[in-house]
Amino acid sequence: MRKIEIVDVSLREQAACNGSSLSFKEKIEVARQLDKLNVDAIETAPVVNGKNDIVFLHTLAPLMTRCVLACPVGLDPELLPDTWEALRTAKHPRLNVVAPVSTVQMEYQFHKKPPVVLDMIRAQVKACRELCEDVELSLQDATRAEADFLAQVIRAGIESGAGVITVCDTAGVMLPDEFNKFVASLSEAVPELKNVKLSFAYSNALHMAAACIFASVDTGFAQVKTTCAGVNEPSLRSIAHVFRAKGDALGVSCGINMTVLEKSYEQIRQILSGRAEQDECFDQPAAGELNFSLSKSDSRDAVAEAVRQMGYDLDDFALDSVYDSVQRIVQKKTEAVGPKELEAIIATVSLQVPPTYRLKSFVITSGNEITSYAHVILERDGAEVKGYGTGDGPIDAAFLAIEEILEHHFELDDFQIQSVTGGASAMGTTIVKLRYENKVYAGKGVSTDVVGAGIRAYIDAVNKICFEAGVK
Repeated sequence: MRKIEIVDVSLREQAACNGSSLSFKEKIEVARQLDKLNVDAIETAPVVNGKNDIVFLHTLAPLMTRCVLACPVGLDPELLPDTWEALRTAKHPRLNVVAPVSTVQMEYQFHKKPPVVLDMIRAQVKACRELCEDVELSLQDATRAEADFLAQVIRAGIESGAGVITVCDTAGVMLPDEFNKFVASLSEAVPELKNVKLSFAYSNALHMAAACIFASVDTGFAQVKTTCAGVNEPSLRSIAHVFRAKGDALGVSCGINMTVLEKSYEQIRQILSGRAEQDECFDQPAAGELNFSLSKSDSRDAVAEAVRQMGYDLDDFALDSVYDSVQRIVQKKTEAVGPKELEAIIATVSLQVPPTYRLKSFVITSGNEITSYAHVILERDGAEVKGYGTGDGPIDAAFLAIEEILEHHFELDDFQIQSVTGGASAMGTTIVKLRYENKVYAGKGVSTDVVGAGIRAYIDAVNKICFEAGVK
């Protein structure tokens, strides 16, 4: 029984169709559901938004410990460093060199002659292979390419280090028997294909993608690309159903977890179509349904287990931050930290940019007959920096103290306080939005102390400005 790998391109296709309409959390949830489905690889959108895309992939990478995390890169060598920077922390990274090979795409869309494109492909695949052991070469519109040139490109890609060759019927113009003959002739023309992983990406324009793929079983292909939404690739669900119904007869199998197929597929589809509700997107138990409490005597392992019960998969750095936050909270509360409070902490300290500034301590004096005064100590690059501020209330004084440290003023666009839990020792979440160069950066802070939550939210927003806008 030959196993065929399933690559899901839902995140790539969604970004191509709708830009960046998905939130950070929604994209993470799509990837988590795909991992639960046991897809062999997840292909993301290309890194075109600089540090925003890098932060997303850095956050996603530690969560994908089993499957391959692939990222497309075109033929522009200047885009490769950012793409690799975003992908390099993944356990199983793959760089996918996407290149046009038909005359219509090379000359009329890419504005390059075939010999130039061939040289660019050879150079880009080689550069990718020097960075990453797993390199894929995707041949756009391959079914309409000149046969001799296509064979040249495949040989050049393999010689330069590509271990996966993806043949794309981008226009979706072939019927099953035509596609089968096309792949058979290609394998005959390029015997080197048997030494690499042959992959198919077939447009579903004629609604015959699954038929074309399974008609070519005898060609020995090892990978197929699917999606959970959109029409550009065959449906993951339809491909999985064919495997389940005819896999034994065809002598092929896939690793898709059929027991969760319908539920996870529908959740992904709803997220990608923008119709998902929060309670539907997450199949882990709601925080209120869990029953645990964390006190000052609980160890890091106990916190890690509670985090796992809530359905989160955090790396060691994020888990350390959650544990530190729990300890900080329980030192101030008479009650233990419960599921709702832990969820707020996780949302605050995980999925964040690398911190330029960390809060060490703060002292606030305030009253109805005195001017509010704040003394804030932050840490940057291992060194403590101090700031002092007086203002109209403790929050204003604290923010002015931070501005003194930063030597920079940011316009406060919004400030919100939300209660997470009830009672006298309720924990609150504060949202701070800062405006810099006509862009709003939001930060979140959680604490039993409103001022402390506000300071942490302000620093969180500042760290995003430092990372994304390069402010020091």
